[in-house]
Order: sequence, then structure tokens, then C-alpha cells
Amino acid sequence: MNGPRRLLMAAKAATCLGAVALATYAPAAHADTLREALVRVYNTNPTLEAARADQRATDEEVPIQRAPGLPNLTSTATYIEFVQQSQNAFTAPERNLGVANQLQVPIYTGGAVRNAINAAEERVQAGRATLRATESSLFSQAVAAYMDVLRFEALAQLAENQVEVLQITFESSSDRFEIGDLTITDVAQARSRLAVAQGDLRTALANLVQAREIYIQIIGAAPRELQPPPPLPNLPETVGDAVVVALDSNPDLIAAKERAEAAGFDYEVAGSGRLPRLSAFANADYSNFFGTLGGFGQDLVQAEVTGNMGVQLTIPIFQGGLPAARQRQAGARETAALEQVILTERDVIAQTRSAYASLQASLAVIESSQTAVEAAELSLEGVRAENSIGNRTILDVLNAEQELVSARSNLVTARRNAYVAGFTLLAAMGRAEARDLNLDTGGPLYDPVVNYERVRGRIWDWDRDPEPAANSTRTVDIPPADATIGPVLEPQE
Repeated sequence: MNGPRRLLMAAKAATCLGAVALATYAPAAHADTLREALVRVYNTNPTLEAARADQRATDEEVPIQRAPGLPNLTSTATYIEFVQQSQNAFTAPERNLGVANQLQVPIYTGGAVRNAINAAEERVQAGRATLRATESSLFSQAVAAYMDVLRFEALAQLAENQVEVLQITFESSSDRFEIGDLTITDVAQARSRLAVAQGDLRTALANLVQAREIYIQIIGAAPRELQPPPPLPNLPETVGDAVVVALDSNPDLIAAKERAEAAGFDYEVAGSGRLPRLSAFANADYSNFFGTLGGFGQDLVQAEVTGNMGVQLTIPIFQGGLPAARQRQAGARETAALEQVILTERDVIAQTRSAYASLQASLAVIESSQTAVEAAELSLEGVRAENSIGNRTILDVLNAEQELVSARSNLVTARRNAYVAGFTLLAAMGRAEARDLNLDTGGPLYDPVVNYERVRGRIWDWDRDPEPAANSTRTVDIPPADATIGPVLEPQE
């Protein structure tokens, strides 16, 4: 194969790089979409399923704290065999069956029950906000995993095409060296760049495998040909707008505020330990001696039923400082919770501002990278033409090719970073949940209020739910990810 023909093939291979840079951002038939990936996460991810189960456990704190304020009925049965009788006990029985029934009705508990219920309800609200935060955080991880697969597929395709281009350049240099048109130095430079590109390709393929495995871990399925993501909704125009929304809607901040409210009720519960308790009671006892109660031929009652009822008032006088210590402890924890609100607020502001800055920076990088790609394409075309007439060296061609690959790699990475930063910004603003993204989950969205309403009023001791079972999908049967690169697709306009 002669030198001019090889140069023509190299030029054609180089033009393929223009399509490769955006190949994975074009739609493909029978491909996965980001929306489908998020739906799969919403329905099958174990982190989210565990968070929902934890919230259901938190819901139970309300009936648990209400129970001490409700009537309590107990029954105790005792059977006794008197195996050794006292010599002076002439009426001593041989056996006895006793049944004691007791009903207690709390009337006043110093506000302990009421405040404990209020604290539990605040923690339910905090748990719902935490569940929202878990959902948006998991969606952010899913978006990053999705975009990383797209990114590393594109970078692997760029690396693969660069190897092809450098292989042609090396072979062309060798041919020209044989006819005395180039020196051995030119051939060595081409060989060196080819070896480096081959190493870069192996690294890119390894990164692609890792990205696909992370995708499997988070999404719960192997990635197929991924479609480009849809535009992000409701991005703020200014960082100030973003912070205002975040301070009002960020779920982590809402949860911190609810926990602080709950800590305030805990303080009141601790203080109730020094207040009086008032309760009513009723007792009914049954006793049967089975005809063994005797003495001097007397006709004694062998079985009887007794009962009593009344009101009990308990007034704490001295408890060794226990109530005061508990209230001081609760006060310190309330202070910690209030400080946690400020800390969370700081974090939310920092996350929002950082995500906004990252988004703006990535958009700027996209613009500059597009300009760099266009300039590098023109530069490479001119350098190749000048090299063909002897005005440029092989090293100049190699450098121009490397600059073009770097520019396209930067463009691919910037697009990934911009989308991830935008979604992270929405998550910080509390707008990255299923309800915000209009996900079609195949049914109604999970509503934690439904379970709360189901259990809050239950008082029957024998209520039971179905046996615990995992609902999320496993990935053990999914084959290991490979580094297969799909066909090069034409980029979208």
C-alpha cells in the first residue's frame, strides 16, 4: 500500500472521531432511557426499600408512645400445691388456684404521654423527609452512574479510533521511511504515540467495565445501549433563587428541623417525672381450694370471688435528683438538635452554591470545548495537508491528532459533568424525587402517609403484618460487565 493511499485512509479514520465524540448521546433502538433506569431504582433498589421499611418502623413509635395512656388489663393465674403443712395451721389447704384480674386506667401522667406522642409524630415527619432525601440521593447516584456509562463508552470509542488512526499513521510512516521520504526518528515517534494510545485504550476499557458494574450495583440491571438523557426540569436562573428554594424544600434540612421539634417535646417528657400521677384501678380475684380447706368440722367456703376498685394518686417527693438529671440531659440534646439544624442549613447552602457553580463551569467548558474541537479539526486537516507536501513533520501531525482527541474527550466529560451537576443542584433544592420527575413507576408512588394512617390508631395486641421479606432485586445472576463498544452513531444536531 502506497503512502498517499494510507494518508487518505488516515484522514477518513480521523473524520470518524467527530461522530464518536457524541456517539453515545444519540438515541438507539431498544435502548435504556434514564427515566427507565430511575423507575427501576425506585421500584427495586434495596437502599430505598430499606429506608421505606425504616420509616414504617418509625411510624410505630406513635402507637407505642400512646399505649401507656390507654387502659391496661392483665390477668394472673397461680396454682399452688402445699406439700408441707404447718402443725399449727389447722385450716391449711392442700392446694389452691388463684386468678387475679386487674384493670388500670391512667388519668393524669404529668404530660408525659401527650408529649411523648407529639415527639413521636415529629419524628415521623422527620423520617418522611429523610426518606425523601434518600430517594433524591439515590437518584443522584443513578444519574451519575448512567452518565458515567455514556461518558466512558464515548471515551473508549475515542481511544479505539485514535488507535486506528495512529496505526495507519505508523504504517504510512514506515512506508515513507522505506522510500526515503521520512527518517527513522519519524517512525519511532509514530510508534511511540501508537503504544501510548493502545495503553490509553486499555485504561478506557477498564474504566468502562467499572462504570457498567457501578450501574448494575445501583440500577439493578445491566446497561444496554443508553439513550441521551432528557433535559433537566426547573433549573434556577440564579444561585440566589436556588438557595431560597433549597432552604424551603431541602429534605435534610426539613428533617433536622423536625428532629429539633421532637427534642423539645422530649424535654417536656423528662420534666414530667417530678409531677404527680393519677390513675383508676379495678381488681377482681377468684380463689378455689378444691375442698381441701378444713378445720374442726367447720363448713368453710372452698371457692370465692372478691373485687375492689379505687383511685390511686402518686406524688413524687424525692427521687435522688433523677428527674432533674433527665431534663438537663434532654435539654442538652435539644441544644444539639438545634445546632444540627444550623449545621444542616450551612451544608445545604454550600451544596447548592457548589452545584450551581459546577453547573455553570461545566456549561462554560462545553462551550469552550466545542470551539476547541472545531479549531483542532481545522488544524489537523491543515497539518495533514502541509505534511503531504513536506512543510510539516510527522510529529506535528501526531500533536494535532492528540489535541483533537483531548478536545473531544474534554467535551464528552464536560457534558457529563454539566448534567450531573444540574441534577445535584435539583437534589439540593429538594426537586429531584419521583414526584418532581413525573416517573411512570407502573403504579402509584410510594406514600408513607398510607402506612402511618394504617397503624396510628391500632390498639389490638394481636395485630400482625405479613412475614418480613425483601422486595428488591438481586444482581447475582447478571453476567459480569464487559467492555464491548457499540457501533459508532451519527451525532444529533
